[in-house]
Amino acid sequence: MEDSLRLQSFDQLPSAAQFASQIESRNVPAVFVGCVKDWKAVSKWNPSNGGLGYLEERVGSFMVEAMLSQTAPVFYGDLRSHERVPLPFSTFIALCKWHRQNVGSSCSINSNSQGHQLEESDTEQGCSPFVDAAPKQIYLAQIPIINAENEERVQLETLQEDIQLPAILEEKNLSSINLWMNIAQARSSAHYDPHHNLLCIITGRKQVVLWPPSASPMLYPMPIYGEASNHSSVALENPDFSIHPRAQCSMEYSQKVTLQAGDALFIPEGWFHQVDSDELTIAVNYWWRSSIMSSLADHMDAYYLRRILRRLTDREMDQVLLKGSTPTWRLESNVDHSLDQAGQSKDLKRKEQEQHSLLLHELRPCALQALHELVALVHDRVNASDQNQPVSSDSTNGLMCSKTNEQDKTLTTEIFHLEEDPVAKNLWILEPGIFKDIFVAMAHNFPRTLEALVLHLLSPVGAEVLTRKFDEIDQQNTEENRNKFYQIFYGVFDNQFAAMDAILNGKESFARQVIGSMEI
Repeated sequence: MEDSLRLQSFDQLPSAAQFASQIESRNVPAVFVGCVKDWKAVSKWNPSNGGLGYLEERVGSFMVEAMLSQTAPVFYGDLRSHERVPLPFSTFIALCKWHRQNVGSSCSINSNSQGHQLEESDTEQGCSPFVDAAPKQIYLAQIPIINAENEERVQLETLQEDIQLPAILEEKNLSSINLWMNIAQARSSAHYDPHHNLLCIITGRKQVVLWPPSASPMLYPMPIYGEASNHSSVALENPDFSIHPRAQCSMEYSQKVTLQAGDALFIPEGWFHQVDSDELTIAVNYWWRSSIMSSLADHMDAYYLRRILRRLTDREMDQVLLKGSTPTWRLESNVDHSLDQAGQSKDLKRKEQEQHSLLLHELRPCALQALHELVALVHDRVNASDQNQPVSSDSTNGLMCSKTNEQDKTLTTEIFHLEEDPVAKNLWILEPGIFKDIFVAMAHNFPRTLEALVLHLLSPVGAEVLTRKFDEIDQQNTEENRNKFYQIFYGVFDNQFAAMDAILNGKESFARQVIGSMEI
């Protein structure tokens, strides 16, 4: 570790000017010992002083988004390794209280636990997804107290009056202030943030391992085209050095710091950090934008190379996804429904037909035409495959996929250009409202067609278009409406994670192809 990158320690906060000129500008971590010990939160949120009851009283049953991990006590940032599940804050506090009362007793939670019992009132408040989960699997991560970029996401604004803006941040343009709270011991995967970070410990203890951006090769960051590109791909609990040989040397480039209640740690953007939290640890962090690239030291190059490459990739993908010409809508009065109705009983057919007539007539004419266009395209693709090779049904509902004697084979084609994929092209020109209406109607009336589209017919460019349309829906709808839409969309699939995998894999394949074609 170079001396210039060594962690600095201060017994008191410097002035805002000193922090900006002597610490922030160097992009080197710094610890400020006891700098937030006088916050109201340090005493009022402490579980030993009745802090859990205080927090429950302040926040109540306000819904927050909990992180539910199957790899606990390790929490990985990759979307495939965890779920984000709405949970009443009061239910999370009830889990904290339960854990605090039972830890160390004969009924304490361990790695072999099958679950835990909560009071009936906890279940009524919306804890059903967590009844079978051990407390160590649940983590409140990055719950917004303030979010300048998306005010709608703010969930815990009421806690703001218990904390104080540190003097070193008074002139900063804050992006967000967030709460972090774990029940049992927890470990986050090594990752870097796209903003400067001031991590303040309210109660409990955190141990933080830090690596400079120049150590990126030792940590094997996730592929730049992935959804978790700022995370290390090295497994924390059981690293495989045959796959990641350089990781054996990673600790030589690291430095470790232990933070107690009242301490704060400045983590510059681009610095990898892996955090171990004691049970019932509560922290608040501040994120703000850094200085321009020209003011950064050389050791930031590796981080900004990734950021710039990501930005170039996004720009190149925008160029690839040029909007096609306005389509000629065709209202097909006799769309072939065989894909959705094959193998179903007469009663189920009648029920779907009633639902069909109830929902489809409510669509706007342009949405109805676009829906028929999309369904017809999917059926045409399946029929075309029918003529070329044997196709068998892998469900009683008529979901089809191509198979050979040697191996299972899907109908998906490796299409990376919008003009070559009629399905992606038709989706691309849809307004978000029409797109949403189409897929809600499709989920209700043509569920097997939707399943075939996502699991078997979605090309890489189609996956990119689909997720961009999801983003547009997110921007134009409330959180409640967004959640309802995704519940309907993913509710079609027997295995929702398989659907998410298909979309994410296609999206990453598209970005990977774009990166490979770039001239940089």
